[in-house]
Amino acid sequence: MGDDNVVEAEDRTITVESSFAGYQEAVQDRDHKFLSRAVEEAYKGVECGDGGPFGAVVVRNDEVITSCHNMVLKNTDPTAHAEVTAIREACKKLNRIELSECEIYASCEPCPMCFGAIHLSRIKRLVYGAEAEAAMAIGFDDFIADALRGTGFYQKAHLEIKKADGGGAAIAQQVFEKTKSKFTMY
Repeated sequence: MGDDNVVEAEDRTITVESSFAGYQEAVQDRDHKFLSRAVEEAYKGVECGDGGPFGAVVVRNDEVITSCHNMVLKNTDPTAHAEVTAIREACKKLNRIELSECEIYASCEPCPMCFGAIHLSRIKRLVYGAEAEAAMAIGFDDFIADALRGTGFYQKAHLEIKKADGGGAAIAQQVFEKTKSKFTMY
């Protein structure tokens, strides 16, 4: 790792660049290959009427574990986004809930729910194609990009959010204390 350079981009993301000639081109070619597969899934989902134009591919060691598209309409399930569906399928296929050896390629910037699923599955790398604004331009919820970037207040969701108090809050809190010895997450 002595020949690697830590680089901070204008958008404040940090990457490690290898000084190996051709490294960036190889990464770009690899990313393009898997991202193209995610985009193909997006087209496939729309063509067969399963859902919106979103696709996702989960990859481990340069092997596609699963390739999925949005299934919201087919499954009558608002959580069946491409990324969530791909994570569910990858977990089943690998028989584990932790995907730390995997990467996910998404045709579009993930919504907060999908980003949450990516985070909770411990996927090590996310590569996405289109920005959320592309989805917003054709009518998908326009608070998604603001929510992801921490600039919105979910005002367009028309959702009242209230934390319970009193006995309801106490018994909900107790479930964690009373069950902590019965499971191990990771």
